[in-house]
Amino acid sequence: MASSANEEAKPKPRLIVRLGIFLASHHILFSALCCTAGIIALLFLPSLAKNTYLSENALIPGSANTLFSTEDVLEANRFAKGIEAAIEESRGGRTEIPKFIAQQMKNLGAEVYYHEFLPDRKCFHPLKFFTSMTNNMAAKPNGTYTKFGINTIGIIRAPRGDGKEAIVLVTPYNSQGVTPNELLSLALGFSVFSLLSRAAWLSKDIVWLSADSQFGEYSAVSAWLNQYHNPMFLSHPVNLDTKMYGANQILYKPDGTTEKAELMAFKRAGTMAAALIFKVGETRKYGDRDSVTMYAEASNGQMPNLDLLNVVHYLAVHRQGFRVNVETFSCLLSSSWLRVIAEVFQNLGSVLRKINPEWKLDVTVPDYVEGTANLASSMYNQALGVPTGSHGAFRDYQVDAVSLEFAAAFHLKNENAKSSFLLRGGRLTEGVVRSVNNLLEKFHQSFFLYFLTAPSKFISVGVYMIPFALLLAPLPIVAAALAGGSKTKGKSVDECKTKGNADDLQIEGGSWKWLKSAKVLLVIQFWAVLVSLLPYYISQIPGAMPIQYAVIWAVLSIAILIVLYAMFGSPSRAGVEWKLVKATMITFITIGMGLMSIINFSTAQLGALILIPMCLVSRPLRAQLEMNFLPRTVLLASNILLTVLGFPPAAFLIMKGLSKGSWTVDIVGDFWLWMEFLWEWSSATYLYVFLVHLPCWLLCIHVLLHPCHQHESKMKQE
Repeated sequence: MASSANEEAKPKPRLIVRLGIFLASHHILFSALCCTAGIIALLFLPSLAKNTYLSENALIPGSANTLFSTEDVLEANRFAKGIEAAIEESRGGRTEIPKFIAQQMKNLGAEVYYHEFLPDRKCFHPLKFFTSMTNNMAAKPNGTYTKFGINTIGIIRAPRGDGKEAIVLVTPYNSQGVTPNELLSLALGFSVFSLLSRAAWLSKDIVWLSADSQFGEYSAVSAWLNQYHNPMFLSHPVNLDTKMYGANQILYKPDGTTEKAELMAFKRAGTMAAALIFKVGETRKYGDRDSVTMYAEASNGQMPNLDLLNVVHYLAVHRQGFRVNVETFSCLLSSSWLRVIAEVFQNLGSVLRKINPEWKLDVTVPDYVEGTANLASSMYNQALGVPTGSHGAFRDYQVDAVSLEFAAAFHLKNENAKSSFLLRGGRLTEGVVRSVNNLLEKFHQSFFLYFLTAPSKFISVGVYMIPFALLLAPLPIVAAALAGGSKTKGKSVDECKTKGNADDLQIEGGSWKWLKSAKVLLVIQFWAVLVSLLPYYISQIPGAMPIQYAVIWAVLSIAILIVLYAMFGSPSRAGVEWKLVKATMITFITIGMGLMSIINFSTAQLGALILIPMCLVSRPLRAQLEMNFLPRTVLLASNILLTVLGFPPAAFLIMKGLSKGSWTVDIVGDFWLWMEFLWEWSSATYLYVFLVHLPCWLLCIHVLLHPCHQHESKMKQE
């Protein structure tokens, strides 16, 4: 009676506690349901994409009549012919173009100056991973340089402004050899700049940067932005310490001291409201319309405000008749299995729409396939963490920017078609400038976190978080279930033992035995940090091939792991139960994925697709021998397949094949080049691969190879 009364007196646990216990007792089924639902939700994202819309009412694109006319087109043609004549007179001299552009800017009444910069020497340095590695002339050692770039910048002061804000236009070109496409880009940029110099409606300053892209478009723009936002107050000019051989003789007259001082004085406008980078790409051999491709991805998954892309798309399509494109995975457009999935989702959407007409999920098969290809490209470019153009340099300073690459559907010798193209391109640029000029504050109304499935369709952060949350949901439940199961075994060991120190017994079989698994995790994490730092020292070896660097990297990594295991003990010798190792691994994945989703969500999403199924399915191979034939075969095949796919070089091969459409790659050498590419751009994906993905993969290997029979026999003996 007393025991029953005590049981009735005990309060029942809360509902959330009972729910947690129920899910932990059925964690295998719960994990399978969540992972399946997460993958299905990810495949369903193209059907959930919404049409883009303008959130900022002040933009009002296309509300005013454009002023760009045929006279501006004629001026653009005269400008292009002037550059050609200057190049012929100088017999290919690289500085005649900056001098000609500067003179034309002066004739418009703009403030003009040159910006000389050195090529960017990107290199991996662990202490400066997230710091600026841009071209800062003051940071270079004293000496003389024969290779340098020259940017030409013109500033128009707004007649209705106070000089506190500015709009930046960027036109890249290669001064070592100007192509006809680059010549057309410069002509387009100058004609727009000439029009804006006469505009009485401007309330923001206009900055035109003709960027010398001989060392890359990003390097030229990044060097100028670095000096623009980080002014240097020195008693002597920088070029007195850092000499660029030949610059004084070719840019200035022998007695032009005043002119030199004027053109070398770095001038600034106001805070940058937005930036527009435009260039003319290669001529397409097919298509009935000229097209514009938008590039928006910046470093570590940053994106400009969606309103800026919406303005460009609206004006390009509905005002100037361009076809707007975004980057896509072309190999997915012809995928047969993707079409099968599209047909299934189309039929499912039709059924759901009959149930509720407001559920418009019946996307057609071609739209779904194209949306999936665009979504995969958008997610991959954001996960890579490397800018897709020079607009990424602006985003590093929290300036919204987008790159536009025009693709002409005509031959450049066709003067009529070229004039029509210049007219529409100039009006598009003018319209974007007008819309940004109307803003009273920075872009803030629309989304900064989104994926593009089409130029006019997007998936917001509230929608694409759902698949990631479903994949991540079972991790704490499974970790609790594994730790709880191990704890009950530990209690039985304590009850069986009657001799020995109580503290030792508690550590061996009680609540503190998780310290051994934590020690294993710390050792592997320390090894991963050392592996991530090795490229800094390996890259110092001169004259080696990428495959040689990769082999040295792999050998040193294995050697360091063996030394650490010899010093601190391997997981198999430590006597840690495999359930505790797996629980620790899953806990580490949960923390790592949560942190990575804040830094770069796309990296966390793609990593979750690979890591989470691999870790949830992992089970010691020896323990699988006790299972029936069919479950054992399925589990063994799943473990081997997911472990191979989870190996970083294999995951790189998959990403490379999907993005490039080619699977014939040198996996070892290309993996080194890929890692080198990531660390040169200070991509957070590099840290994820070696501080989250690689340790989890190694822990999964330890779980698969765990000698679980030794631990069980030890328990029986005790």
